[in-house]
Amino acid sequence: MINILIVEDSPVIREFLHHILGSDPELNVIGVAHNGEEAVEAVRSKRPDVVTMDIHMPKLNGFDATRKIMEMNPVPIVIVSGSSTAEEIATTFHALESGALAVVRRPAGVAHPDHEAMAKELIQTVKLMSEVKVVRRWPQISRKLVTAGEPILGKQGGDIRLVAVGASTGGPLAIQTILSRLPRQFPVPIIVVQHMAQGFVHGFAEWLRHSSVLPVSVASHGEMLLPGHVYIAPDEHHTLVSKDRRIVLRKDEPESGLRPAVAVLFRSVAEAFGPQAIGILLTGMGKDGAEELGLMKERGATTLAQKPETCIVPGMPGEAVRRGSATFVFSPEKIAEALVTLVEKPSSGGG
Repeated sequence: MINILIVEDSPVIREFLHHILGSDPELNVIGVAHNGEEAVEAVRSKRPDVVTMDIHMPKLNGFDATRKIMEMNPVPIVIVSGSSTAEEIATTFHALESGALAVVRRPAGVAHPDHEAMAKELIQTVKLMSEVKVVRRWPQISRKLVTAGEPILGKQGGDIRLVAVGASTGGPLAIQTILSRLPRQFPVPIIVVQHMAQGFVHGFAEWLRHSSVLPVSVASHGEMLLPGHVYIAPDEHHTLVSKDRRIVLRKDEPESGLRPAVAVLFRSVAEAFGPQAIGILLTGMGKDGAEELGLMKERGATTLAQKPETCIVPGMPGEAVRRGSATFVFSPEKIAEALVTLVEKPSSGGG
């Protein structure tokens, strides 16, 4: 049985969430908190397995409550967001910097056609996060820009034309860590498939823009890949690249239940760019992209996987390491350093 604390200032929404979470036989709501101050105390006294956290509350908001909980009595925290605009959702993502593990949409009302799917997503997220072992001290994101360093990678880059990134659970913070450390002069386009709740991708891009000097946008069909630009795969579209350096969006059937799928992106990159690409697989549940990262490696690409012990959920990169799909296995900070070293032009004089 998974014990849950609901933190929400609205009585109506508290009852609504209690009804949804309590409907699953594996979940047990052990208490509710009306504001952040009550949440901090309830976590200390009730010792829940998971906390669902609202952001906008009196006395102590969700950001500060999350930070205090993670400092004093760390527990998996899931942000349940009712925000709708990209700007509001971007603000919600800041809770990840405070130590929250995931952000999900608050389910629509029972009369809404998407209610059942959204309720299922909330329940599944709570169950998954209950298995994550959190730490007391949550690392702060370093935004120190990196420059090309020693040739730890064993080769000098210069012919790289694309970086492809795949991530799932825990990915937003890992992606932010990497992008926040890349310099404005980064010469290669980056395309990202991040599994996330529908309706959050524009807010995710907006959040990344606040911490990166690179332009970040949601990808559009037919768009030309520009140097130093970051493209985020949109909702419900597989995202591919063509040999003429354009983005291709397809509404093909989900792959392993996923759309967009990392596997689809990596296959297209292997075909279109071969050795002129870098593939990166970050934290996430399951195996999406692990085999296809190996395909990129076979085609001559440089492949990197996030070090499993630095992952919130090590499934995807762990499977890539097990398969031998990764050329290198690094923390997100080291991945940023590796990228700068690999894409640096030999004429620029870096080591």
